[in-house]
Amino acid sequence: MITFLLLTVVVCALAALWDLKAGLIPNWLTLGAAATGVLGHLVYGCEQGNWRAGLQAGAVSIAGLLVCSLAPGVLYWKGGLGGGDLKLFAAIGALCGPMLGIEIQMDALVVAAILAPARLAYDGRLLRVLAGTLAVVLNPFLPASRRRALPPETLTSFRLGPAILAGAVLTVALRGYAGLSQ
Repeated sequence: MITFLLLTVVVCALAALWDLKAGLIPNWLTLGAAATGVLGHLVYGCEQGNWRAGLQAGAVSIAGLLVCSLAPGVLYWKGGLGGGDLKLFAAIGALCGPMLGIEIQMDALVVAAILAPARLAYDGRLLRVLAGTLAVVLNPFLPASRRRALPPETLTSFRLGPAILAGAVLTVALRGYAGLSQ
């Protein structure tokens, strides 16, 4: 499993660099990592026992891909997440399996929840964005005449690749520490 964890960190590092540089995460990286995860688990499972073990390991990898695509898929559908981020989360699920993939997702979203407001505060836009967020939350409950239009300066984007990398490194480090302390 350590090979798949290290590969996950390498894929996330490449994705973070690409996301910061170009504002996107390439398909060849995410789809290649997902395919490597499924095929790698299939082959590794076959080497450990018989072909059934390989099929089971491959099925767990596919389950990780699907499970780790659910919540990000909804966010993507609602316009709150980029397609590259969605595919990166799916690839992480294929490489690490469903449970560890979800753990990496949660750690990545916690890191993003810390970094995003910090960046907005540094840019001097935190209060405007929070006011816009409040309007987004309240608008559906107000009559049409009292709804507020959102000014463009309250809308912002955030590169999630570095937060996903930090979540992967944090999860792998905590897993390693837990393994050493037993």
